[in-house]
Amino acid sequence: MTDWIKAARLRTLPLSMSGIILGSFIAKWRITEQGGTWDWKIFALAILVTLLYQILSNFANDYGDGIKGTDKNRIGEAEQRAVASGKITANQMKNAVILFAILSCIATFALLYFAFFTVHLMKEFYIFVGLGIACILAAIGYTVGKKPYGYMGLGDIFVFIFFGLVSVCGSYFLFTKNFDLDMLLPATAVGMLSAAVLNLNNMRDIESDALSGKNTLALRLGFKKAMVYEVILLQLPLILMLVFMMMNGLHTQKKYYAFIFFILMFPMTGIRRKIMEVKNPKELDPFLKQVGIMTLMMAILVAFGLNYF
Repeated sequence: MTDWIKAARLRTLPLSMSGIILGSFIAKWRITEQGGTWDWKIFALAILVTLLYQILSNFANDYGDGIKGTDKNRIGEAEQRAVASGKITANQMKNAVILFAILSCIATFALLYFAFFTVHLMKEFYIFVGLGIACILAAIGYTVGKKPYGYMGLGDIFVFIFFGLVSVCGSYFLFTKNFDLDMLLPATAVGMLSAAVLNLNNMRDIESDALSGKNTLALRLGFKKAMVYEVILLQLPLILMLVFMMMNGLHTQKKYYAFIFFILMFPMTGIRRKIMEVKNPKELDPFLKQVGIMTLMMAILVAFGLNYF
């Protein structure tokens, strides 16, 4: 059981929940302002779905990289990769991927049933069914298959889309049944931070990925340019959230607690400075967890700032 828990890579789960929390609680704020009701059941199911997607993705990555030999010389987390280390066989991991794909499908249908089917929004129901299938395929396709997109330098784009745009805007739509253009700001903020975590991971593994032919964006850019890209990804999200708050007039309404998330500027600046000082890729590993936690904290602080102060 310990090997399976390590393979699930629990430290990646906070990042996966961030978009759902942010989109759901911005929706709660707007629904409450309009005198409507917000359904905790939909939120709980949305969290369950995103956790299943993330674990599915982690198992699929372990399996895909393991059978391709990518993990043999990997640093940092390499000793925890189950298939490469032989702690879990490739066939066992493949079966786990199939199991979690099925569980993800069941949970997705349950979520969409309560969000759309029960209120007779059939068009939205079928659109989100397609979107859910796309999420499952994206979770598997990062390293699995003949042409995994993670090996072609497209991982950052997919992470930005699914962890940012789909997660935030999609969860917002589940509650409001509406898409508001300004939601692209928080969605982009989470998407950029998610891409920042992936880029850190790929910068850490840049040497082993070069040997195994995994052409990530970090490898294509080179370590120095990937570092510039990382700084940009870490610099803009809080500014985007600030613009979102200003666009919604929270400063003119004197709802200053909504801006509490901006206290993260101080730890984020510290993390960014330390990352910029790194010369050896091996030293980047601890920052993956730190940036993931900062993303989750941003989502939680925005949620509380808008709804509970």
